[in-house]
Amino acid sequence: MKYLVLPLFTMLCLTIACSVGPKSIDYGHVGCHYCSMTIVDKQHAAQLVTKKGKVFNFDAIECMMNHLKDEDQATLALFLVNDFDQPGELVDATKTTYLISENIPSPMGAFLSAFSNKKAAQYVLDSNGGKLYSWAEIKERFKQ
Repeated sequence: MKYLVLPLFTMLCLTIACSVGPKSIDYGHVGCHYCSMTIVDKQHAAQLVTKKGKVFNFDAIECMMNHLKDEDQATLALFLVNDFDQPGELVDATKTTYLISENIPSPMGAFLSAFSNKKAAQYVLDSNGGKLYSWAEIKERFKQ
């Protein structure tokens, strides 16, 4: 019985350590993987999670998009962004509506915000001006 406990415990620890999923961002304490700025803005932060469970945090969506230029996207499992309307809430970046509006500053100056609800994005667009983008369109915009 003793000989089974150690291998089972080891497997359990490895399984937990390699789980793939979003990790909460420690705002005010962790730095951006791309620009090294401390992440404080709960409306514009972003996160990438690899298929092996490694997490990359970003202080702005534009930092994540710029980082993607140098990343093998086949190794990534999750693309996450903070929902502008629900600060601190990470949502699936591939299903999000993006707004670029010069009336809504973002940490790195791209004026880029993400919304999980397209109607909310349209409302903010109507109030602030700018342009809406899909995930594919925002990826294309940041390829340049």
